[in-house]
Amino acid sequence: MRRNVLDVMIRWCSAIGVAALPGAAQAATDVALLPRNLSPWNMFVNADVVVQGVMVGLAFASLVTWTIWLAKTVEIRRKTATAKRRLSMLETDIVLAKAEQESRGGNDAVAQIIQSAAREASLSGGHFDDGLKERVALRLERVEAAMSRQIARGTGVLATIGATAPFVGLFGTVWGIMNSFIGISEAKTTNLAVVAPGIAEALLATALGLVAAIPAVVIYNHLTRTIAAHRALLGDASALVLLLISREGDRGSFRLARAAE
Repeated sequence: MRRNVLDVMIRWCSAIGVAALPGAAQAATDVALLPRNLSPWNMFVNADVVVQGVMVGLAFASLVTWTIWLAKTVEIRRKTATAKRRLSMLETDIVLAKAEQESRGGNDAVAQIIQSAAREASLSGGHFDDGLKERVALRLERVEAAMSRQIARGTGVLATIGATAPFVGLFGTVWGIMNSFIGISEAKTTNLAVVAPGIAEALLATALGLVAAIPAVVIYNHLTRTIAAHRALLGDASALVLLLISREGDRGSFRLARAAE
């Protein structure tokens, strides 16, 4: 009797063990399929070639963004400081000939404005009239536009990166997920251990797209504001030059100032 009970218990335990073996084997397979490290670098290395290309392009775009920010920040600060120094000179009781002499050889925007006005006065023979003021105003408008285009050079790249980087990252994500589904079909399994690495690699492309786009948009808006402030300084310089010419004309000293040059 006891032997029969013992045999039944042994058979029952054996059946439970056999039934549990497939699950244990599957769990072992899951552990074997899981990658050892899902760090960003390992995901990049294990990603598809197209996804890797997208990631490299986005990383390069991010590098370009920060390079433009550094270069334009230094340039705008330097030119703004020079423009303010020239404006301080124009605010004093100075004649056009003296202002042109002080700014001679300068390549900054305000120096170009002063030299352009002096050039037009020289071509007009030093005669003051309403036509001279109009011609000077036209010259100064052209110089302002040229200097504004020069200082805004490179900001268009930031706008392009900010607008396109998220879509480039999304393309990499779509491509990576598509490859993941192809891998699922070939492996004939929906096991998470098979699906997860490919999806993680695909989502990394979207993350890099946002990393490239968000700073580009923020930096573009910041540079746009600083460039607008610099353009306002150029407008002030043009106004001061026109006031200087008008003041000399009212004093009757404009011809003498040009002759003294």
